[in-house]
Amino acid sequence: MIIQFSMFPVGKKESASAEVAKIINIIDRSGLPYKMSAMATVVEGEWDEIMPLINKCRLKLRRSNNRIYMVLTMDDRRGAKNRLTGKVNAIESKLKRKIVA
Repeated sequence: MIIQFSMFPVGKKESASAEVAKIINIIDRSGLPYKMSAMATVVEGEWDEIMPLINKCRLKLRRSNNRIYMVLTMDDRRGAKNRLTGKVNAIESKLKRKIVA
């Protein structure tokens, strides 16, 4: 399964990069495959790996923030592996060229 999510505190400052960096640190140290973009992060793994990770990120932000905003999108495909790169590779194969991903 892959889950894309965005999570950030609401109501303190215009920029949330310092708080988001705390979350990316937790994700990076988790050992799960992930890809960060300007608007969201995609993590690949099993439900029992990803959901505790997301909760750990949420709890980290709650320590210093009263309000957290999160959006979560999931692709739960039975037996699918390496979806972070596999989905991009499938499109590149059809286009017969590399894309910026």
